[in-house]
Amino acid sequence: MTELEQLAARYRDFTAARDWDQFHTPKNLAMALSGEVGELVAEYQWLKPDEPADHNRVRAELADVMLYLVRLADVLGVDLVEAAHAKLDQSEIRYDADLYRGSARKAPPLP
Repeated sequence: MTELEQLAARYRDFTAARDWDQFHTPKNLAMALSGEVGELVAEYQWLKPDEPADHNRVRAELADVMLYLVRLADVLGVDLVEAAHAKLDQSEIRYDADLYRGSARKAPPLP
């Protein structure tokens, strides 16, 4: 079992022990994930370019984001690592290194 699978199993046990599965619908988990991403973004809001964010608070928010993402994927039966590799495969095709090196422009959508 990978570390990611272990984390998903631990979170699954955590929610089951509290009878929270009833609340962990894809909609609710996606909304909670969005909220946690907002909290992560808030750690950087209004900082000056040379001003660092609070490392401990950013670390905690990243953990919240990861936990909700892992739980959502688990509920939906999505293998996050496989999905991420597939997405990166598409991005390598869509954003050819020779054409997009040093550029932030958006590529046209895939057919």
